[in-house]
Amino acid sequence: MARLILLNKPFRVLSQFTDSSGRATLADHVPVPGVYPAGRLDWDSEGLLLLTDDGPLQARISSPRFRLPKTYLVQVEGIPTEARLQQLRRGVALKDGLTRPAEAELIPAPALWPRHPPVRERKTVADCWLKLVISEGRNRQVRRMTAAIGHPTLRLVRWQIGDWTLAGLAPGEYREIVVAQEEIPHRESHPGARPPGGSRNGRDSRGSRDSQDKARRGKATHHAPATSAQASAGPGRRARDAGAKRDALPPGARRPKRAR
Repeated sequence: MARLILLNKPFRVLSQFTDSSGRATLADHVPVPGVYPAGRLDWDSEGLLLLTDDGPLQARISSPRFRLPKTYLVQVEGIPTEARLQQLRRGVALKDGLTRPAEAELIPAPALWPRHPPVRERKTVADCWLKLVISEGRNRQVRRMTAAIGHPTLRLVRWQIGDWTLAGLAPGEYREIVVAQEEIPHRESHPGARPPGGSRNGRDSRGSRDSQDKARRGKATHHAPATSAQASAGPGRRARDAGAKRDALPPGARRPKRAR
């Protein structure tokens, strides 16, 4: 059994437990000892970040060779044509090579939480939302892909990794589950819950998967964001004080590449 935490990482929070510059880190939101990020999510991106205490699970989630699909809701400048979307679907030539083919579609504006600070609006330039599914994790890949087709990213929210989704989690909230060995993802995985405003591809992860978890291993635990007092005292402070150790990798894991 492996412990897995699904966190809705807020905007401008680092995907690590310590920072010498005093920026917000995971220690402000996850006062849980012994867990490590499985992959990365950039400081200026939002959404699903997975943490675990299991080295093999961390490697399977973060390593590109397992091709675990990651679903992003992306607000871009302008409105891409079908030809531009086809570029994303075929693969985009970046400085570090051609990307793998992605799933890309225009979607209605999703019902997300407001971002603070909000995205700057330009009255003379339209914008729209895309649902983008990729199976690799290069540095700032989604942003570079949309820029390469002429539509810079304005806001980026990771909605899903494999079968695990953000459904039901507000910014700063996390849900804790236990993953059995047979549930550790392999090369193929199936999309889960419907992103807000997007189409459904497969079963709803939170509804069916969590109910199975509850029936088989007990209830999943849902945690609200820590208050400022909690973040500066008690478990949160202990987590921050131990941050240097927790930014290390779990036994058997390799350092993940930075995500978008």
